[in-house]
Amino acid sequence: ILPLGEQIERESYRPGERMKFYVKSVSMGSKGPEIIVSRASPEMVRELFRVEIPEVASGVVEIKSVTREAGGRTKIAVTSNDPNIDPIGSCIGQRGGRIQTIISEIGGEKIDVIQWDENAQKYIAGSLAPAKTKSVVLNEGAMIASVTVPDAELSLAIGRAGQNVRLASKLTGWKINIVGEKGEQVASSEEAPPVPEEITPSA
Repeated sequence: ILPLGEQIERESYRPGERMKFYVKSVSMGSKGPEIIVSRASPEMVRELFRVEIPEVASGVVEIKSVTREAGGRTKIAVTSNDPNIDPIGSCIGQRGGRIQTIISEIGGEKIDVIQWDENAQKYIAGSLAPAKTKSVVLNEGAMIASVTVPDAELSLAIGRAGQNVRLASKLTGWKINIVGEKGEQVASSEEAPPVPEEITPSA
């Protein structure tokens, strides 16, 4: 069973087509075994990285966090257990070959591969990619980060309908306020409109 909420928006499913799915659950129903599969789960992307990227499969590159708005954008934070291995480069591959294979598998959805860092300021700054940041000020008690972004990068940092800052917040676990060069707050991850829980399939 592929519930509506587990489908990728605007994606069609035709009998006989070969596709990958993530198995969310297996249970015994009244009519026998029931398998729930997903194309929209963040775990779908995590498993695709394990399948397509040898360094992830071997554990040399570790996936720390994944967050996703299916059909739009995924952010995935990675780190390496070997100082000689570049985790982002390993995931992207030569000329982007590895990451393009994964993107093609999920219908062209954008994927931002982020360098995980135990330093929260560096991690949060990186999580807003592709936008560049100037500074990150933390309120550790409230788990709020105020990120100053060059005015030319504000639209990238916020993203369409707040998607980029919202995903960065979910990835890092911090509430993120976007601040312009003049010091005024222009956006917040909490104010970004939520994504509908269930995707309505296109006609």
